[in-house]
Amino acid sequence: MIVAGIDVGSLTGKAVLLKFNGEDNSDEPVILASSVVPTRILPSKTSNDAMDEVLQETGLTRDDIEFIVGTGYGRVRVPFANQNISEITCHGRGAHHFLPSVRTIVDIGGQDCKVIKIDKTGKLVDFAMNDKCAAGTGRFLEVMAKALETTLDELGPLSLKSKRPALITSQCSVFAESEVVSLVAEGKRVVDIVAGLHQSIASRTMSLINRVGLEPDLTITGGVAKNIGVKKALEEKLGMKLLQVPIDPQIIGALGAALIAKDELLKKTAKPKKRKLKKWDF
Repeated sequence: MIVAGIDVGSLTGKAVLLKFNGEDNSDEPVILASSVVPTRILPSKTSNDAMDEVLQETGLTRDDIEFIVGTGYGRVRVPFANQNISEITCHGRGAHHFLPSVRTIVDIGGQDCKVIKIDKTGKLVDFAMNDKCAAGTGRFLEVMAKALETTLDELGPLSLKSKRPALITSQCSVFAESEVVSLVAEGKRVVDIVAGLHQSIASRTMSLINRVGLEPDLTITGGVAKNIGVKKALEEKLGMKLLQVPIDPQIIGALGAALIAKDELLKKTAKPKKRKLKKWDF
């Protein structure tokens, strides 16, 4: 059986195709393909782009997919989804699939940051979310990379060269950009400014972690999880190592959605259990 998860985020759309036995829930599902595409103005177009890419990679058609779950901020606009589920639930499920010991997940996406607490089965226990401002998110880092005339991919490695991170005090993306421009004008090294930005993100993330309560083990998902500088800054604030998911951390939400699609399909196709006859049935 083949199922799919579609995660329509603010900056990117993601898709994951899963294949599994279908007879029971004991086999390990296999990821057939995954995709990450830029978000378009309409979530429906984003979801179609993400799905078309994985179908092209595998040579499958939409008729081959038996259940699809949409997630992310645009989940209700995925026209071909059988069901839609919160990205908070999906990130918890996706992270737990690979890292069963994880109890806290830091998900830093394009325009928001979430800290999710799950139990030993991967179910949601609590969460905290920063959705009022883009500071400390992927969009924040994109703006800062442009202001520093570098690229998003270069920010992480650059920050590791710093020995004296600059202090970034602004809590607003707009003011932080102005602060960065001022620091450049003062002659501060770019590597120190970038390191300071990563420490600022780590501090904002710690406030969310403290709201839900720190419970090991921890991992980080979302596009910003690819930034080694943010990961290092957060580990320093925590005083502990973060576990690494073994796949692209950006597709964890889509993976969780696909795993939930698998569960829903198994429910629909499960054979009813035969009731044992009692003596009063005769």
